[in-house]
Amino acid sequence: MLKPSPCLGTGHSNRVKIGNLTVGGNGPLFLIAGPCVIENKEITLKVARFLKGLAQRVKIPIIFKSSYDKANRTSIDSFRGPGLNKGLEILKEVKAGVGLPVLSDIHRVSEIERAAEILDIIQIPAFLSRQTDLIMEAAKTNLPLNIKKGQFLSPWDMQQVVLKAVSRGNNSVLLTERGTSFGYNNLIVDMRSIFVMKNFGFPVVFDATHGVQLPGGQVKSSGGQREFVAPLARAAIAAGADGIFLEIHPEPDSALSDGPNTLPLEQVESLLVMLKEIHRIVGRKGGDD
Repeated sequence: MLKPSPCLGTGHSNRVKIGNLTVGGNGPLFLIAGPCVIENKEITLKVARFLKGLAQRVKIPIIFKSSYDKANRTSIDSFRGPGLNKGLEILKEVKAGVGLPVLSDIHRVSEIERAAEILDIIQIPAFLSRQTDLIMEAAKTNLPLNIKKGQFLSPWDMQQVVLKAVSRGNNSVLLTERGTSFGYNNLIVDMRSIFVMKNFGFPVVFDATHGVQLPGGQVKSSGGQREFVAPLARAAIAAGADGIFLEIHPEPDSALSDGPNTLPLEQVESLLVMLKEIHRIVGRKGGDD
């Protein structure tokens, strides 16, 4: 029997424990951030240490995200990452050495057992958000899940996605909005989606960097419109998002994945300070407010 969230339909979200952090409910704004893909250990740790310092300065919960494998790249020639085992070992160093909870995305049921040994939260990619077996097997780990809304789904469709996870007794779910396909090589973000998904009773995250992606816009890779990351992020928090998702990199124009829609490190802190203030103004209680 399906057991909906006790908050289902109320407009209030569960609180979800991720590593040593608790997010959602009436808690503070939180951030999921990191390079799109694990390029090497040096860049990964540099970004993780930056985020750890940022968490301490801005007083915001931060979860480190990077992919050990990008299995849905536009071109067969695109860099995919170091793979499951090597990638997870690097994420293990972030978790143990830097002290941030870690998130990465899975693509096959066969990855789940190994990934669950390291990750604090498992991400279901947008393109796989209708894959029933993947979601249900991931839910059985009892780790939190971040399920990204597919570009091909309406926000209302995500209730059935959530119930797949909940059917396995896992109420620790985040939902992430990342835009909807609209014509060729373009995404449009409908902020009504945040309001709709909040009513399912789970924390909602806005992916501000994938939301400005232009899928396949550079023929053999995706393009992006980095200049719209900040205004969309501000709108999403004002619309009720609990958290924000950012792909960041020391040199975005040299990044091996999603460079055009990735933020440079120097732009992140000022944006977070502004988002935290918007979050406070729209009626939430921050951790130090």
